[in-house]
Amino acid sequence: MSQEVLQTLYEKQPDVKQKVREAVGYAVFQNANVNFIVASVGSGYGVVIDNKTSKKTYMKMAEAGVGFGAGVKDFSLIFVFHDTEAMSRFVDQGWSAGAQADASAKAGDQGAAVGGEVAIDNVTIYQITQSGIALQLTVKGTRIWKDPDLN
Repeated sequence: MSQEVLQTLYEKQPDVKQKVREAVGYAVFQNANVNFIVASVGSGYGVVIDNKTSKKTYMKMAEAGVGFGAGVKDFSLIFVFHDTEAMSRFVDQGWSAGAQADASAKAGDQGAAVGGEVAIDNVTIYQITQSGIALQLTVKGTRIWKDPDLN
């Protein structure tokens, strides 16, 4: 899963391949999100890979929120860690995020995903929409934590 997602990202943004290669590590997450009028929920899973040791840490992801929206969206998140402290903090303490405005439309090879690149605390985050259609303006909490069953 992670190599396929990275390959898709590299096709969209070729310069990212070098950034991932030079990074301390990276994480790849798959997520499915459903928006229905005033509620938004989602869940997913992922893996953090240490570029130095090749160690894998398996993680879980959950989202919940309120706001206006409709649709279903499958997407991937890629986190690129620029220092050991940022990666360790992510693995050991997890990650949380807040408000989100999103517009995406993609069906198979039709349409284009609106996503981007955000840098926070020595971590660069990329989002790729895989399929689905979603229009939303929500206040959403996203939480990522270590999977106790797989680590």
